Amino acid sequence: MKSTSKLFLLLALTAAACFVPHRVLAQRGGSSQVRITCSSNNGNRNWCDIGNSRDVRLVRQISGSACIRDNTWGVDRRGLWVDRGCRAEFAVVNNNSGGQSWRTVTCSSNNGRRNWCDVGGRRDVQLTRQLSGSACIRDNTWGVDRSGIWVDRGCRAEFRVR
Repeated sequence: MKSTSKLFLLLALTAAACFVPHRVLAQRGGSSQVRITCSSNNGNRNWCDIGNSRDVRLVRQISGSACIRDNTWGVDRRGLWVDRGCRAEFAVVNNNSGGQSWRTVTCSSNNGRRNWCDVGGRRDVQLTRQLSGSACIRDNTWGVDRSGIWVDRGCRAEFRVR
């Protein structure tokens, strides 16, 4: 039974290591650029939520498998997709003419360590979905400060940022 528990823990830690936080960078002209890591696990196709945006570019390939637009990654009506082992960091441009729209940012505490996700000067943040088994409690395992959203002690969640 102990070896099964250890195997499960190893698989859970490996899966958690695959999640990398989105990076949100403010730009001029009412648009923002979200950086998201999207991974094809076990060679299967995976979709990553990019909202209504269709303006996506590959920033950094992480996998050993090739990431080729419209071959192993692309954008369709479901969002950003990756396939056949492609894992990469992508820049997604969101045009916010009113400046009041919400966007989703995923922030992860990997290996139980504190991590910050840049959300520019924005402080209107709400936790929308917890992704981790570890608790995500405002001002305890997550919060917002001048560096952005911070997460700690294994908290991994999706946040709405205005």
